[in-house]
Amino acid sequence: MVKRAKRKVVLTFPQELLKEPVIYVLGHDFKLVTNILQADISESKGWLVLELEGEEQAIDDAIAWATGRGVRIDTYETPI
Repeated sequence: MVKRAKRKVVLTFPQELLKEPVIYVLGHDFKLVTNILQADISESKGWLVLELEGEEQAIDDAIAWATGRGVRIDTYETPI
């Protein structure tokens, strides 16, 4: 049985990846539903809180792919 999951993460992009379609690839290539919850993007840097929904293994694979490209990914901690 395939385990479905939802995970909230914070993606931090270096300047050279700001114009790359990272979120599109996560949804398309890894078959994930992506939901941008919060974001701050400028010409020199960017970050966003992203909810990923899909198969647990696909989420792990997508995170590994993105970090391999140079995106920093942290677990989203809900503010108190």
